[in-house]
Amino acid sequence: MSVTCTRHFMVYDKLHRHGNYTILVLLYVDDLIITGTHDHLLSRLIRRLSSEFDMKDLGALNFFLGMQVVRNHDSLILSQTQYALTLLHRFGLSGVKPIKSPLEVKLQLSSSAPDPLPDPTIYRQMVGSLQYLTMTRPDLTYAVNHVCQFMQKPCSSHLAAVKRIFRYVKGTLSLGLIFSKDASLQIRAFLDADWAGCPDSRHSTTGYAVFLGQNLLSWGSKKQSTVSRSSAEAEYRALASTTTEVLWFLHMLRFLRFHLSNPPLILCDNISAIYMSKNPVFHSRTKHFDIDVHFIRAHVLRGAITLSHLPGKVQVADVFTKSLPSPLFLWLWDKLSLRDNPS
Repeated sequence: MSVTCTRHFMVYDKLHRHGNYTILVLLYVDDLIITGTHDHLLSRLIRRLSSEFDMKDLGALNFFLGMQVVRNHDSLILSQTQYALTLLHRFGLSGVKPIKSPLEVKLQLSSSAPDPLPDPTIYRQMVGSLQYLTMTRPDLTYAVNHVCQFMQKPCSSHLAAVKRIFRYVKGTLSLGLIFSKDASLQIRAFLDADWAGCPDSRHSTTGYAVFLGQNLLSWGSKKQSTVSRSSAEAEYRALASTTTEVLWFLHMLRFLRFHLSNPPLILCDNISAIYMSKNPVFHSRTKHFDIDVHFIRAHVLRGAITLSHLPGKVQVADVFTKSLPSPLFLWLWDKLSLRDNPS
């Protein structure tokens, strides 16, 4: 249920329980989303809020913060089609030719590229606008993260990469993130690291995706803060970041009174990283990143998480660490709960 309130508030979320019933309220500035397990309690809450504030009940949620919500009998799709169209028009790219992938294969942009832009303003506006589009478009995450790294001194090659992203957006306007009814409450997380992939600093890139059943809850692409001496170390740092994300969702589900029958499963394609999390013999080789080692090992030993090996060719998180050939890219984003918005 969507409600508009004329007063201004900070971002705020609240959980209220009444017996066996639950009500959730999400508040952003003057927009509220209210949902729960009992219609009568929802109506009573709205009436009470209306007596204190000037409010308007907009009925079933269909639009929130630039995101469109489309429902069918067993799922809903979040999309930003109108926002994407607005961006294309704003930057004069409505007529560009669509393309199948957001970045060239194995593209590695550098901060030392020649031909700096005389005015970086338009570049910063384009990249900043794309960042919000990744709210429902995980397929854009790595590409946008990559071009974000050159905001201080963008060059013509960086701008060309951004325009290519917009060409990809033009061809995928109807894509949205689908959430389906799923009886499974199993958390699965995929992770990957592109070892020493940055040509300027030789820092690695962490990529991860966290699912609840078949629904994608969280994803990310981020350059690691330090240089890793091996691919196993880079993967292990990515494993530590993903474990933190998984534990947060585990805490949130428990707060909402959802109890998992099995511990979260984290899928990694690096056998050495998995072995380090279980075998203390490796301690002497990992002193320079032993905080991550002990953090993961502690959660593995107490059964809070389970680690398993996954072949690299089916590693979903690969799409968050590097630019890929179009066939592989399309195959992977199909695994990210992305579907065409029927509207």
